Amino acid sequence: MNQYETVLILTPVLSDEQMKETVAKFEKVLTDNGAEILNKEAWGLKKLAYNIEKKTSGFYSLVEFKAEPTVIAKLETAYRRDEKVIRYMTVKLDKYAAAYAEKRRAKLGKKEEA
Repeated sequence: MNQYETVLILTPVLSDEQMKETVAKFEKVLTDNGAEILNKEAWGLKKLAYNIEKKTSGFYSLVEFKAEPTVIAKLETAYRRDEKVIRYMTVKLDKYAAAYAEKRRAKLGKKEEA
């Protein structure tokens, strides 16, 4: 199994609850196909570097997971079918990126405890 990281930008007209439901739907696509979710982060509403579909901001969300390569095609098909998704990017993490992601998760875990 490979380790992946996916970032998606959702349309800014969604409520917080709708945004969480949409991200949960994509997490379900992953778990239904045998992926193991390692970390998820909601980065919130951020300004876009350039307009996308006449929108200047979007809800950013990150999901780290371990999965077989075949799962990525199913996940990205689900992204394309959902009109709430403005942009997405899925990246396979090499051993250095995976080590960095683990350090970042540990650092975030310490911040949440404090």
